[in-house]
Amino acid sequence: MTNNYFVERDKKNTEKVSEILKDFPSFFGDYFLFIENNSSSLTRLNYAMDLKIFFKFISKNKFGIDSQNLTYNHIEKITTTDIHSFLSYLSYYSNNGKNYKNNEKGKARKLASIRGFFKFLYNQDKIKYDVASKVTTPKIHQKNITRLEVDEVAKLINQAETADFLTKKQQGYNKLTKQRDVAILSLFLATGIRVSECVGLNLEDFDFKNNAFKVTRKGGNQTVLYFSDEVKEALAEWLEIRNLAKIQDNENAMFLSLQKKRMVVRSVENLVKKYAKAVSPLKNISPHKLRSTYGTNLYRETGDIYIVADVLGHKDVNTTKKHYAAISEDLKRNVANVVKLRK
Repeated sequence: MTNNYFVERDKKNTEKVSEILKDFPSFFGDYFLFIENNSSSLTRLNYAMDLKIFFKFISKNKFGIDSQNLTYNHIEKITTTDIHSFLSYLSYYSNNGKNYKNNEKGKARKLASIRGFFKFLYNQDKIKYDVASKVTTPKIHQKNITRLEVDEVAKLINQAETADFLTKKQQGYNKLTKQRDVAILSLFLATGIRVSECVGLNLEDFDFKNNAFKVTRKGGNQTVLYFSDEVKEALAEWLEIRNLAKIQDNENAMFLSLQKKRMVVRSVENLVKKYAKAVSPLKNISPHKLRSTYGTNLYRETGDIYIVADVLGHKDVNTTKKHYAAISEDLKRNVANVVKLRK
């Protein structure tokens, strides 16, 4: 049977949502049934976790009850002040012995989850007022986009190949993973795929005759992307190593851990950070930053923002502009001499 990463991921996320909903009245489940066809399993899980934090806070601090005993009447009594108090609480809070903090972006996401739930109850005539809609979204300050420069891209690949910055013990492990790591980094830097898309890749997703591969985007949509001969060579070298290993017949993941199982997101994030730190120690480089690097470089080569948006899987070109600051700067630079003051 084919090992479908995305099917298993959705199954686990759905199970986690069900587990969270056990702590709440049945009408909470009605909301998740309502949004099921228009949201991904990961989105629903994030909503569930956000609502859990909010209603645990409200149940304890406003009503002094367990969250399972919440009713529509309780929810109607929640005020904008209560929601603002919750947003303030999110700055620094503890849960199950762990400390957490949220910046304005984290608060904005949780407020969006709360708004969605209140809007649903209001539209279903379960509550008389939608107070959440009156709460202003926290202002989000745009951060500088971190990415690798052109020379750093080459250095990153070289570091994975040589590993001369590692200890002798680490170099021993690197001999077993070098081709895999080079292939992963090359794929990130030459196609801009997301880390979840990378770990979900299977052997049958690749067409080496046409230098093409199939990726599953957010929401489950699939698309075909293309890679260069340079990436093809890196993938081929990794596949030679992979084919020599004794892999279980049902393990069809393209990229494997040392335990010969499909890699997980955290492992890929760690390997990217390991090599990137040696190249640019002051930059916090993640797989998403490699995606930013690719998007910026692709725009500089093509000058077409719509091609960049399409390849990266952005439904709205404004998302592309928002996440890749250098693109906006280049656009402004390109039009600087368009308007002539003297003909």
